[in-house]
Amino acid sequence: MTEISYPAMIAAVGFLWVLVRFLCFCRSRCFCVKRELQLMLVYICIIVIIRFTFCPFGTVEGKIQPLLFDSANIFPFRLNLIPFVNLMDYNVLREAKLNLIGNLAMFIPVGIIWPAVFKALNTHIRALAAGIGFSLCIEILQLPFFDRVTDIDDLILNSLGFLTGYLIWLLIKFLKQKIQGA
Repeated sequence: MTEISYPAMIAAVGFLWVLVRFLCFCRSRCFCVKRELQLMLVYICIIVIIRFTFCPFGTVEGKIQPLLFDSANIFPFRLNLIPFVNLMDYNVLREAKLNLIGNLAMFIPVGIIWPAVFKALNTHIRALAAGIGFSLCIEILQLPFFDRVTDIDDLILNSLGFLTGYLIWLLIKFLKQKIQGA
């Protein structure tokens, strides 16, 4: 069994992030501090979501628990494709509420930040496809880890969280245009 610590995950994602940003700079020969700060918000969203989707929620002695990989336990996948069957399947109601609210709330910032940062998400369809696609990628990436569950409920709740954030972004955009037009 292999343990993948949260700092190791962050280091790997951080390395990939810096590599991609460096390649983008080499291609465009343009560096804009404002743009990099905007993209840093995207990076922070990704890091936070990695924390709560790949590492067990609780801590032990103040430390985030590692992601566990065991090639002998990959199959059968822990997969739930039936919506809302396991949504409230918790011993304590507080845990069920935390799961429900957490999955929604985790993606609200993504729904606000991504359309603001990525101009290619200029239509409702593209923005929603990006949010749903990001959530789907997370659920698929959880498949090989025996202590994680790929769950349609998470996909639905994350997508609703993204949609909520996106609607907030649209409202902010509308109000900003209304104030500028007045």
